[in-house]
Amino acid sequence: DSDLSMRTLSTPSPALIFPPNSTSFQNGRRSSTSSSSVTGETVAMVHSPPPTRLTHPLIRLASKHQKEQANIDRLPDHSMIQIFSFLPTNQLCRCARVCRRWYNLAWDPRLWRTIRLTGETINVDRALKVLTRRLCQDTPNVCLMLETVIVSGCRRLTDRGLYTIAQCCPELRRLEVSGCYNISNEAVFDVVSLCPNLEHLDVSGCSKVTCISLTREASIKLSPLHGKQISIRYLDMTDCFVLEDEGLHTIAAHCTQLTHLYLRRCVRITDEGLRYLMIYCTSIKELSVSDCRFVSDFGMREIAKLESRLRYLSIAHCGRITDVGIRYIAKYCSKLRYLNARGCEGITDHGVEYLAKNCTKLKSLDIGKCPLVSDTGLEFLALNCFNLKRLSLKSCESITGQGLQIVAANCFDLQMLNVQDCDVSVDALRFVKRHCKRCIIEHTNPAFF
Repeated sequence: DSDLSMRTLSTPSPALIFPPNSTSFQNGRRSSTSSSSVTGETVAMVHSPPPTRLTHPLIRLASKHQKEQANIDRLPDHSMIQIFSFLPTNQLCRCARVCRRWYNLAWDPRLWRTIRLTGETINVDRALKVLTRRLCQDTPNVCLMLETVIVSGCRRLTDRGLYTIAQCCPELRRLEVSGCYNISNEAVFDVVSLCPNLEHLDVSGCSKVTCISLTREASIKLSPLHGKQISIRYLDMTDCFVLEDEGLHTIAAHCTQLTHLYLRRCVRITDEGLRYLMIYCTSIKELSVSDCRFVSDFGMREIAKLESRLRYLSIAHCGRITDVGIRYIAKYCSKLRYLNARGCEGITDHGVEYLAKNCTKLKSLDIGKCPLVSDTGLEFLALNCFNLKRLSLKSCESITGQGLQIVAANCFDLQMLNVQDCDVSVDALRFVKRHCKRCIIEHTNPAFF
């Protein structure tokens, strides 16, 4: 009883989290990093437990026979928690208001491995403070079970909210704050310094974030051998427009375990930044530098140092990349599975030939808006890349139906073909459909349906 009374006194009002008529808290997928069998995500409004007795006159009329029919109350606690883990947020909130037992079960820490907040108007800083305070009751000041925090699109998130996460969530493994443009480097530094297990960080669209590093205090406290290491493996900095080569150098030096890095539209990055990256981060499997207009063939030479480890590469709209850069990638990155080179107008049939003959396990290729690629390049693809599943040729002016027929006759596993704005006949499209029956064709030919 004393424990319940303490929970009641320290539990804040639901109005602190939910604005009027808001459904900002949503239930998400299970956390892949959970060690327990109960991994359901729960984010709910916080309220006081219901009273011991229900005194409403209508409820008093309930018969003993009706009470005996509530067989669900006979289930043990672990079974109830398993059931609660599948409930959406609003239903779980209602369950928490049924009785004291259900209230305590609904706030079981195992149901709170993930917090997901959405909505542009929600006071997310206050919500995080309320939720972490409630979850820290059994383990004062620390949320030991919380592993994932997703607050993407919450534009009212500030450094104060990230400070709360850093202070209370030492076991955090995943943090997504995409589109939260009010957060700064200092708050991100605090999170990576105080959450040593953080592996997944998404700061896409956070225009004030220019670097990922430890705080000065954390660097001093840690040993010289491990003081500069951050365990992040997945980092998304898409649309971080202010990121420059110097910041990328710092990121590479501290995050040497990176395997997935996305720098889409980081327009200030140059070949020099990629050189720094390849010095420290030799385990990268997926890399995107799409729309980084200063990246050229010299940058491709640096990326090629990843060799067979590289599986995914996006260089879309990097206008300075030509066949020379593609040849570097094709020669050294033989296990490449995905290449997006859309809008690289310097790529010709020769570049496609190098790629097809050396990266024979290629599964997805986008060479749309490459006007110098013709049926000759498609023939090289068809005769070497039999595992091709996705091919985009959008706005390739030199492509005809003959090239498509060669591809369809050899790549039977083709599942997606984009030929929008290409001069191909209806007969060629029908030929593709006959030979690749599972293929979805995206086209602009009104005569084919």
